[in-house]
Amino acid sequence: MDEKNYTRKIYMVLLFISLILMGFICKTLSSVLLPVITAIFFSFALLPVIQFLKNKCKIPWGISTIILVVLIFIILFLTGTLLVSSLSTIVVEYPKYENKFMSIYKTIAPHLRLEVDEGLSFIENMWKYFKVRDLVQQAALELSTGAVSLAKTIFTILLLMVFLLLEIRYTNKKADTAFQGETKVKVQKIASNTINEIKQFISIKFIVSLATGILVYFVTFIFGMDFPIVWAFIAFIMNFIPIFGSIISCVATTLFAMLEFYPNSIGKIIAIFILMVVINFTIGNILEPRIEGKHLGLSPFIILVSLSVWGYIWGFAGMIFAVPIMVIIKICCENIDYLNPIAVMLGNDNSIES
Repeated sequence: MDEKNYTRKIYMVLLFISLILMGFICKTLSSVLLPVITAIFFSFALLPVIQFLKNKCKIPWGISTIILVVLIFIILFLTGTLLVSSLSTIVVEYPKYENKFMSIYKTIAPHLRLEVDEGLSFIENMWKYFKVRDLVQQAALELSTGAVSLAKTIFTILLLMVFLLLEIRYTNKKADTAFQGETKVKVQKIASNTINEIKQFISIKFIVSLATGILVYFVTFIFGMDFPIVWAFIAFIMNFIPIFGSIISCVATTLFAMLEFYPNSIGKIIAIFILMVVINFTIGNILEPRIEGKHLGLSPFIILVSLSVWGYIWGFAGMIFAVPIMVIIKICCENIDYLNPIAVMLGNDNSIES
């Protein structure tokens, strides 16, 4: 018994060290691993669509894969074009906000002991006293470089998705050949549960985020806010980040509403803020959990910790993937005897009761 406990402790220590090393590797190789992880997750999400097209519509697997990936590319291209157009409009419309920015700057400058040159614009004051010209030039350079890098990453992800979706249909045959007995059963169970959970998470998150974005668009459009498509897109993207994403979306939209309507239409600002909170709270805390049923079986505390850890490792993308990665880890731990206690600690009260 003592030897068994000693072996278990050594196993746990080695596992802890391995987790730290894996985190370091994931951070170091983020440029390589992120496209792969993204391709895997989205491939799992598209898998039921391809199966439906093959079984019900009699469209061959390979053709279905190509069609879906091409559709995703078209959607991404149209979305990018729309956002670039909206951002160009923001630049064109900036003079309309110049006086408001200058008014805000004059209000806070005395409290922060900042100088105000009445003969200069807001941007010129910022350039003169904060020397932001270099920062703007650096940001513009990074933005252009980042746009090229993003395009390459998207192309890599789409290419990986094509090959992964074409090969995934042979996974069961490979598993039958590679594993035998109890190991085969466990591997199949882990793979099946992982695919189902990821499909459920991405599908529900996409639908819920899309609904949030559409509602935000209509609210901002009805109240006459500028650039409603931008705020809708921010709400859509941020909704993929549990807890913090909705807060960031609400704050960003409300702050711009204050900039646009203060002090002439305070009622609009209050109404937009209330509606943003209602939309995000209703969808994120009432509708989404009901659709997901038992949620994803993770403790809220673990979700917060995972957001911090994966956000540190992979940045914004890490915060989006934090929850499904933790779900996969929990599923693996549930099917490995030594790691079953970890699965229990990662789970929420509902998963323990069930």
